[in-house]
Amino acid sequence: QGVEASMEEYLHGQDGYRFIEHNRAGEEIVPYRGQERAPRDGYQVHLTVDLSLQNIVENEIDAAMAEYTPKKATIVLMRPQTGEILAMANRPNFDLNLRSEAKPEEMKNRAIIDMMEPGSTFKIVAAAAALNEHKVRLDSTIFCENGLWNFGGAALHDHRAFSYLSVRDILIKSSNIGAAKLALNIGEQKFYEYIRRFGFGERTGIELPGEINGLIRPPQSWSKISITRIPMGHEIGVTPLQMTVAMAAIANGGKLITPRIVKSITTVDGKTVSALSPVVLRQVISPETATEIGDALRGVVSDRGTAAAAAVPGFTIAGKTGTAQKVDPKGGYEHGKYVVSFVGYLPAEHPEFVGLVVLDDAHTSKPELNYGGLIAGPIFSRIAERAARYLDLEPHEEIRKAIPVERVEKPMPVERVRKAGSVERVALTNAPHH
Repeated sequence: QGVEASMEEYLHGQDGYRFIEHNRAGEEIVPYRGQERAPRDGYQVHLTVDLSLQNIVENEIDAAMAEYTPKKATIVLMRPQTGEILAMANRPNFDLNLRSEAKPEEMKNRAIIDMMEPGSTFKIVAAAAALNEHKVRLDSTIFCENGLWNFGGAALHDHRAFSYLSVRDILIKSSNIGAAKLALNIGEQKFYEYIRRFGFGERTGIELPGEINGLIRPPQSWSKISITRIPMGHEIGVTPLQMTVAMAAIANGGKLITPRIVKSITTVDGKTVSALSPVVLRQVISPETATEIGDALRGVVSDRGTAAAAAVPGFTIAGKTGTAQKVDPKGGYEHGKYVVSFVGYLPAEHPEFVGLVVLDDAHTSKPELNYGGLIAGPIFSRIAERAARYLDLEPHEEIRKAIPVERVEKPMPVERVRKAGSVERVALTNAPHH
């Protein structure tokens, strides 16, 4: 399982051998004319995981499981410039000391093998594509149909009525209609190309076994309304790590980077066998476009946006919320069940880490509290605040005295998506539904 499986050839070591030649008396002939290989101890594999940050994440994911009793949860922290995984946690999990008693569901690394509809976190792709293709500017306005738009014979709703919104506010307010129109601006084929450029539909390449591709269908397999549903994170399947890597591309100036959990490989006496360097796969969007999207995402984590509860006193955060209704394997969606998420980075100006929080089927005291901004956002906030303190990051002087964000107890404008007509969907996980 895990790194032990993928790095087995380095960890295992090699047996030694020696071929010798004897005379009739059974004595070894000298000078020796055989072949030999000295035994080699297994190499040491050093991980990128920071134990202190891992401890922070483990504590917070346990607290989230206790408070919201979700079916499953995943949290990832990653350096956007290098792809180094700083922390990764999944629930349910198992006790490593009692591995023989672990159930298969508890042994899965959900960050790389679970497939989910990402919901509104995916809106960054449509916005980035439209800006990068110069179809719109950040201050361009889009008519959002006052909250109800009939397209292709199906209704598309926003969580509240919006008339004209700038591209910036489409992200801040999380308008489904606005995101759909951004995708329509660039067309099906070009939008699909950007989805793939952001790394969706292919393995990230992390050094962990079992990673899946996710599910991204080509345009020829789309329905008439797919171009309006995919921008808000429906009709696609992505892994938590893929979503983290996509947001990292916004944070690092538009580069798609390979995530890695192995830092180096050394001999037992400390000699370096392999020091792994960051791998940039491609430039997804221009640095200017990445800066513009990041600027808009700072507004999401504000009183105007859907993730005010993700704020951290003294720091600016860029991020996006997601609230996706769970797919029913029998067709359609499961009533009242959601996958809530938040993905963001800190500090927004010079990001030290990207963080993703995903909870599947969280339970709240009131249905109107079951949103990414109200559940996943505060979890991210607590992790980010503790991580910033541990990393000794310097807060902004002008917001150093900011009032800490308390847990939100009342609903706020968010991005939940109402169901439309019958459309082909993807399952939330590649595992059987229980």
